[in-house]
Parts: sequence; C-alpha cells; structure tokens
Amino acid sequence: MSVDEHLSEFDGLPVVDFLSAEEAEEPLPPVASAAWRIAIDYDAGAFDRLFERFFEKVDTSQVTSLIIGFWGAAYDENDVKPVDLLVNAAGRLPRLRALFLGDIEPDEAEISWIEHSDITPLFTAFPGLRRLEVRGGTGLTMDPIKSEALTVLRFESGGLPASVVRAVAASDLPNLEHLDLWLGVENYGGDATVADLAPILSGERLPALRHLGLEDSEIQDEIAAAVAGAPVVARLESLSLAMGTLTDEGAEALLSGRPLTHLKRLDLHHHYLTDRMVERFSAALPGVTVDLSEQEKPDGDWRYVAVDE
Repeated sequence: MSVDEHLSEFDGLPVVDFLSAEEAEEPLPPVASAAWRIAIDYDAGAFDRLFERFFEKVDTSQVTSLIIGFWGAAYDENDVKPVDLLVNAAGRLPRLRALFLGDIEPDEAEISWIEHSDITPLFTAFPGLRRLEVRGGTGLTMDPIKSEALTVLRFESGGLPASVVRAVAASDLPNLEHLDLWLGVENYGGDATVADLAPILSGERLPALRHLGLEDSEIQDEIAAAVAGAPVVARLESLSLAMGTLTDEGAEALLSGRPLTHLKRLDLHHHYLTDRMVERFSAALPGVTVDLSEQEKPDGDWRYVAVDE
C-alpha cells in the first residue's frame, strides 16, 4: 500500500470510484462486489452533496466496504467532517464492515495536511466494523473504545498524536489481529513516547494480536529496544519496525532480546543498518522472511523517516 496513489483494492474487493462510475453513465457494478470510494475532484465539487448522491444511486444496504477520499481542504468555505456524515448515515449502511478514511494522494493533500476530527463516534455508529484504516494525523482525536468486532486497525501518519496512541493502548479489543501505527515525527505532531506504547507491548489487552507495526518513527531505536523485551512479541506472526530511523543500536537490541525465530515475517525496510548488521540479521533468522530493503545512508547525524509531511 502506497500513500502516493489511490487504493485499487480494499478488504479483498476491487475499488470502484463512485464519481467516475457515475460520470461514465454506464450501469454500476453489483454493490456487494466492490469497495466504494467517495471523493470529490481536487478543484471542484461539494463532498456532502456527492455523499448524498451516493445514497440515491447505490443500494447502500449492500455496501460492506467504503473508502472516503478527498473531501476538501480545511480552508474551504464548505468545511465537511466526513465522520459526522458517516455517523448520521449509519442506519443506511447496515452491513458496513470495512472503512478507509483518507484515501488521499499527495497531489490532493500531503499526508500531514489531511484534517481529521474525533473518530470515536464511528465505533458506536458501526458496532460491526471489523476494519478501520485512517490516513493523516492532523486534528485526529480518539477516546478509548471497546469493540469485539474489530480485527484490523491501521493509522498511516507523518505524525500520530500521542493521545491517539494512548487511546488505542487503553482500548478493549479482544479480537484485534492486526495493528499498524505510523508514529511519524514530532514536527508533524508525532509526539508519542515508548512509555505510551507500553500497554500495547505488554499484550494484555490484545490477546488475538498476530501482527504489530510500530513504524515511521524518529525514535525507532528506542522502540526496537522496548520491543526486544516485550511479552506481546511471543504471540506475533509478523512484526514491522520499518520506515523509520533504525540503526545498528536498535538492531542489536532486537537480536539480543526475545527470540524472533518464530516470526514468519520481520519488516525493517527503510533503515540505517550497516552492511555488517544486515548480514548478521540474515544469518540470525534463516527461517524468517526479513525485509531489509531501502538501506539508507545518514547525512551526517541526520536521519529521516519514510513519510512525514
């Protein structure tokens, strides 16, 4: 999945852009066979009107997967909050199980320019939601939630607020299998610390977790050191500490910590490991698929994450 292009597939379904499909003046595809994307053009349209038109043209009682794309810039006069629209329309989306909020390309808005709001009401409005993915962190808020349905929770951000990280850590998610947090950098609001991650790393509230991603962080070495001794690692099938500023220091902590040989996959792509450390990892985990691509070189003392602005 790339932040540089729109989704072509979501939750196992091909994506159909509602605006493009409507303008084609051809019969719409079977409703349940697609993940529907609602988005206005960058320089034209009103999202709330397009949103309502979607309900007029599509039998939304059959929609299971929904993608919210560009809904307008924060400075637009017609400022729209897609969470409010979704919550108010919950009764017309009884089968919604998967939601992607913010399928927006850099040409429309950089990831840290995407203006969000409180996403907590989504979990009450859609108690059957089993997959939620959010791109962007500016203005994003969330309270601790309880959901027995949720199995996938992902945040893509150049700066994920610590308050959101703490809310996830304090949530009751007994069936969550997949958790991704792009933590980002402090300059774009990514102010979470290792201490904020402690409840996640203990695994006590996440008994079903099988994939954990703590990625895109400027404190990736500190995170790696914390992960190295984390109880949750023993139950994981895959682990990602990719996209950040990981160096030999963090890699050494991983190799010296809890065993990682049970993992199916370890993703460390976009890293600052030396050639020698790359060789050590390959030798230490022969049965694990380890992604050590995108070996970066620091500019003096400066190291950058894969996604920030």
